[in-house]
Amino acid sequence: MAQHNAFYAQSGGVTAVINASACGVIQACRQAPEQIGKVYAGHNGIIGALTEDLIDVTQESDEAIGALRHTPGGAFGSCRYKLKDIDTHRAQYERLIEVFKAHDIRYFFYNGGGDSADTCLKVSQLSEKLGYPLTAIHVPKTVDNDLPITDNSPGFGSVAKYIATSTREASLDIASMCATSTKVFVLEVMGRHAGWIAAAGGLAGEAEGEPPHLIIFPEVAFNRKAVMARVEESVKNHGYCVIVVSEGARYEDGTFLADAGNTDAFGHRQLGGVAPTLAGMIKQDLGYKYHWAVADYLQRAARHLASKTDVEQAYAVGREAVTLALAGKNSMMPAIRRISQSPYQWDVISAPLAQIANQEKFMPRDFISENGFEITQACRDYLSPLIQGEDFPPFENGLPKVAKLKLAKVDKKLPVFTL
Repeated sequence: MAQHNAFYAQSGGVTAVINASACGVIQACRQAPEQIGKVYAGHNGIIGALTEDLIDVTQESDEAIGALRHTPGGAFGSCRYKLKDIDTHRAQYERLIEVFKAHDIRYFFYNGGGDSADTCLKVSQLSEKLGYPLTAIHVPKTVDNDLPITDNSPGFGSVAKYIATSTREASLDIASMCATSTKVFVLEVMGRHAGWIAAAGGLAGEAEGEPPHLIIFPEVAFNRKAVMARVEESVKNHGYCVIVVSEGARYEDGTFLADAGNTDAFGHRQLGGVAPTLAGMIKQDLGYKYHWAVADYLQRAARHLASKTDVEQAYAVGREAVTLALAGKNSMMPAIRRISQSPYQWDVISAPLAQIANQEKFMPRDFISENGFEITQACRDYLSPLIQGEDFPPFENGLPKVAKLKLAKVDKKLPVFTL
């Protein structure tokens, strides 16, 4: 088999473990020198491919690549840039193929969520139409845990562990101060359409009455009267109330509680400030003193508290992506399969991108309690294995060590392309 080059890129919001997937891809490529020559990375995701802004990963040491496994963020830069419809913006897709041709890239590894799965599929389909032999493999990543087929999405387990831990720790703070101070604490977490991250907050409480006392899911229509009644009951019974609310909380008509009125590059509504919005309602209706917090980037960057299970799975799908490519599989995604619940066992299977692109997996209704404010035992059983184990990064001078990359650029061979 002739030797050709590989291209890897990161897409969308980054996670605590997306670089572990990058590590898996790159290390697996380096272990197949007869088939794969150089490994290039797109600087700032797919934009790097369009603008021929490529990073020569071959110049990075084995030690630096190994350190990616314990480094959060996106080491090569990510982006929120969705390629337009292939019929009306064919030039963008053809440009990708031109860049791949110019640099003898025959393997395309795209690390992201549902939108990047769609891009990966479209690039694969066009390369086939144009007669260019490109193997395109999608590497799963999303903290939202909403990719179909895969049991869970790499990146989610670590966010779940962080949110469950933060909820438990903040609850102890509120409990200790509630007699004379704060009565209500609201923690806003990510999750536009699916309440997986909010559900993870429910792991913080194990016995009846333990916080969080209220979880607000995107899947359950927000009812202000019912929520206020629950808050009031909690303060009356426990002296305080802890709430975990998803950024995607919405009313019956689908309107978000905190719709900022804008859209991002993927066309999704920009959400901002559901925690202060909800806290304001509580103050207005019940008069309680409150505090609120937005986990925001902290929840997806907290590599120091990553789930060992999540790190191992992120690395495994990266390696498996290369295995699939070298086996001649195309338009596929390595997916995690739960083999058994107790003991928790999993492996990696392959799934066709046509069944993944632009699809969202929502929380099953039986994962949410009948009253809509708690998780069920079924949900707890699903979530619990995903946060198991610790995989602490090495520390130096009291702070976590991270990968330091050269990020050497590749000489351009094509005319400038305007996005």
